[in-house]
Amino acid sequence: MTGVIDRFARPLRDLRISVTDRCNLRCPYCMPREVFGRGYAFMPRHELLSFEELARICRVFARVGVRKVRLTGGEPLLRNQLELLVAQIAAIPEIEDLALTTNGTLLARNARALRDAGLRRVTVSLDALDPAVFTAMSDARAPLAAVLAGIDAARAAGLTPVKINMVVRRGVNEHCVIPMAERFRGRDEIVRFIEYMDVGMTNGWRAAEVVPAAELRDAIAARWPIEPLAPCHSGEVATRYRYRDGAGEIGFIHSVSGPFCSSCMRARLSADGRLYTCLFASAGRDLRAPLRSGASDAELEALVSAIWRSRVDRYSAERAQLRASVDGPRSRVEMSYIGG
Repeated sequence: MTGVIDRFARPLRDLRISVTDRCNLRCPYCMPREVFGRGYAFMPRHELLSFEELARICRVFARVGVRKVRLTGGEPLLRNQLELLVAQIAAIPEIEDLALTTNGTLLARNARALRDAGLRRVTVSLDALDPAVFTAMSDARAPLAAVLAGIDAARAAGLTPVKINMVVRRGVNEHCVIPMAERFRGRDEIVRFIEYMDVGMTNGWRAAEVVPAAELRDAIAARWPIEPLAPCHSGEVATRYRYRDGAGEIGFIHSVSGPFCSSCMRARLSADGRLYTCLFASAGRDLRAPLRSGASDAELEALVSAIWRSRVDRYSAERAQLRASVDGPRSRVEMSYIGG
């Protein structure tokens, strides 16, 4: 099979795989410590899909049209010997792009092994360069220097271009936007500024804390003139710009102020094998049970295809109506469970 489309004619091209629900940071917009504290029950090891199971799932998804795979978490580098999974996925002929999203704290020690195993690119989450703001936004003792070292190590290993994701929250770190842009101007890295989103049910999201992408763009353009770039490919979530003086590229991800549901081609797989067709989904479909009970590749392919064909997700485009529903806002899966 060469491809499958959903009810809005959106093909399935991108699979994001969470390899663990654990993380060594407690960023309030993702894993607030008051919820994910010392007593929180994370998944036991036997519930996680093995590397062999994940690679098999990737082969099935490749048969229905997936060409890009991204490994996420939690923090994916907490999964031991992740390079072994990278090598198995990189060996799948149909997979054209294999990437990783990480908080960067463990990247310096792993970048070379990941690149040697077949990883193509890496995205690092970094919300501030000011140590105090970084500590507040990560709610952890991990040093900022470790993240910056990880970015440098990824660049040296050839995991390029390194993309840096900065979630911007009003009253918290919007004053860090210009310093972030300045730090990476003239380098190979691409900074992407992300609107604070209402992912999950625990981050206390308020619309007043969203800094619209247009406001961020205008602030940067007032300092350094920029001009728009065409998308690299269909379904790209970031709106791309380049500095007119040739100092590189930046991007803006505007899920709140400018939803891109109409072109979303992403599916998400949790670490315990549940398939989600939207970042804001309420529930996923279990692939682990059929996988472990002897389902053939053809049967798994048929299941995945049926799930995607029935997909009607448009949460970001319908956010206002859904949150204003007389029944109240619907439940949403936590981002740490399925990756960003």
